[in-house]
Amino acid sequence: MLLDKESGASNRPDDTTQPLPKIVRTVADLRKDVAAWRAAGETIVLVPTMGALHEGHLSLMREGQGLCNRVVATIFVNPMQFNRAEDLESYPRDNNRDIEQLAKLNVDLLYMPEVEEIYPSGFATTVSLPSLSDCLCGAHRPGHFDGVSTVVSKLLLQCLPDVAIFGEKDFQQLQIIRRMVRDLNIPVAIKGGATVRETDGLALSSRNRLLSSEERTRAALLYEVLISAVAAIKAGRDTSEALRDGRMRLAESGFTSVDYFEIRDERDLTLHTGEQTSEGLRIFAAVWLGTTRIIDNLPVALSKRTRA
Repeated sequence: MLLDKESGASNRPDDTTQPLPKIVRTVADLRKDVAAWRAAGETIVLVPTMGALHEGHLSLMREGQGLCNRVVATIFVNPMQFNRAEDLESYPRDNNRDIEQLAKLNVDLLYMPEVEEIYPSGFATTVSLPSLSDCLCGAHRPGHFDGVSTVVSKLLLQCLPDVAIFGEKDFQQLQIIRRMVRDLNIPVAIKGGATVRETDGLALSSRNRLLSSEERTRAALLYEVLISAVAAIKAGRDTSEALRDGRMRLAESGFTSVDYFEIRDERDLTLHTGEQTSEGLRIFAAVWLGTTRIIDNLPVALSKRTRA
């Protein structure tokens, strides 16, 4: 088992690879390091994750390195955002591999708190944004975004970075965090990172590891259906027809179920009614393959002839 920088050693027989990132597990230690960087006039970017890192996460960290002097990554599987105990239990975890990947990127600091550090005894506060969280994933995962906004608000306040980066694959989450930061006057700039995809178009996700071989092949059809719907709408097809055809194709392609397949305004996530302009619209989808849920989204440019 790898040892982190808290112990100052590694049990690898030939320790000639990149040094492991420094790991802190308490708010006090996190703030101590951030304060030292601040005193030296350096800027900090925070990239929150739940671990099981993939190229999508790593792309956010590379982007952060281009924005600030120091990169802080977090790994914390947040129990508050899981509305089913079995989902929390099955969430993929591979801390040793994650630490190795962060070392290769020269990430400056890894914050890996225990649950008790984030939610100490008697913790009773929830951050909730129902106007943005009651639709899309929020409608199918009650309480999920309350857990997300609560833990992200804590991570931002614990670190107080200059910038925090979140992936656009979880676009609803990104917009909720942007609104929360604005509403609560948290002095952090929130930046979205582009979705990273496999060669067949499947958006990278830690949960993709849970797919069987057959399910993994089928999963790529979601992106194909989204692309087809966007192309049809751009060509002037009625949006309601394009969405209906997309849902039908997903059902016929063997997806277990479709939670949603719809167009919403990017800014406030309101459902597209045909009155919006061609700017700021996005198509959102969530489907199931067996016990694994897959989400994706793409921007939509409507032609002048398009109607909902």
